[in-house]
Amino acid sequence: MSFKILITGGAGYIGSELTKLLLNNGHDVTVIDNFMYKQSSLLDLCRYKNLKVIKGDVRDMSTVKKLVKDNDIMIPLAAKVGAPICSFDPIGSKSVNHDAILNLFKLLSNDQIVLMPTTNSAYGSGDKDNFCDENTKLNPISNYAKDKVIIEENLCSLNNFISFRFATIFGLSQRMRLDLLVNDFVYRAVNDKFLVLFESNFKRNYLHVVDSANVFLHSINNFSKMKNNIYNVGLSDANISKKELCSIIQKKISGFVYFEDNIQKDPDQRNYIVSNKKIEKTGFKTNISLSTGIDELIKGFSFLKKTEHTNF
Repeated sequence: MSFKILITGGAGYIGSELTKLLLNNGHDVTVIDNFMYKQSSLLDLCRYKNLKVIKGDVRDMSTVKKLVKDNDIMIPLAAKVGAPICSFDPIGSKSVNHDAILNLFKLLSNDQIVLMPTTNSAYGSGDKDNFCDENTKLNPISNYAKDKVIIEENLCSLNNFISFRFATIFGLSQRMRLDLLVNDFVYRAVNDKFLVLFESNFKRNYLHVVDSANVFLHSINNFSKMKNNIYNVGLSDANISKKELCSIIQKKISGFVYFEDNIQKDPDQRNYIVSNKKIEKTGFKTNISLSTGIDELIKGFSFLKKTEHTNF
């Protein structure tokens, strides 16, 4: 069955991969994006008759209202993503990450579906063992994570929703980002051959950008049994520390070294181990391992140079 799907921020890091995936699976996709990063990530998709692209701002409710009315499923990806840009531009970030999404929720009918990307950074840290599942009390540290928590609380009052608490995303995308942790570490390893780690034992969970797109398609195909739930989404075998991540990279890149700084603190104090069992029980399986993704990044960074491939 095909649906009419609205993706806000559909030309972004996740959005460009998701748009392609949904088009190839026969869905009618409308993308609204302000193209603030001057990306050309949708150019090769313009040949698809089932794609509509609108250059616009998700804070423009007159435009968004018309788009919501014409679609069955909403996927709100448009956001100022990450703690640095949210700290630099708190007013702009709140208007996009918080206000625009709550306004979109108000436009929905009871039959329309929202598939919402949230974040497992909202955990901050878990229990004494840093373990987190969907029932763990949230402890957001950054403004970005705090806004996501508020959005998820409001999302849960809707009639047809799914919230995906994504792990830290990595991997190559048509709209590349180099400011994500794995992407950043691999880029530095390839180009600088060294890295300084703060609080190297802090752990996170990871997810390839292609699998972040795949979980949306999986949820569309299995919506009736997954609806009105929150799911962690990540690689269950990739709850690893920054030091362990560097060790994996070091085995793949000759001459790369890393150093641990035990004096300074990492501004990002996230430290957790995340369970993904709930999403796995629905039949969802990740396709790209952390190791395979690092190999992909190394290949890509042999010719991709750091220009505007960052959110901040």
